[in-house]
Amino acid sequence: MQKQMQNFHLKTQIKTLLKTHIPILVLLLSIGGCSFPGVYKINIQQGNIITQDMLDQLKPGMNRRQVHFVLGNPMIDNVFDDSYESYAYTYQLAGGKTEKQLITVFYENEKFTRATGELLDENHAY
Repeated sequence: MQKQMQNFHLKTQIKTLLKTHIPILVLLLSIGGCSFPGVYKINIQQGNIITQDMLDQLKPGMNRRQVHFVLGNPMIDNVFDDSYESYAYTYQLAGGKTEKQLITVFYENEKFTRATGELLDENHAY
């Protein structure tokens, strides 16, 4: 009788453990896994990738459509002033510092005149 009573208490304790402690342990391991130091982080690129070769193809007098053929459409339309377009690009290396690039293309009378801005180092872009 005493053996049966011990088995009953043991089964009750195991059921309680499975119902309460195991789900909590799984939850803690899941949350902790998100910030685990060995987790692989990817490089993140956003925006328009502009290269020096692309900028070299731009010639004064090109219309907006020709510029878009070379550089692509800007990610953000400039709805207030159509005399320039901005090509933004950001690059984050595996969760580290975010590098930013902004190239501005200027137009006069709907014709390309010049582009300003600095390109990212080739080691950090694309």
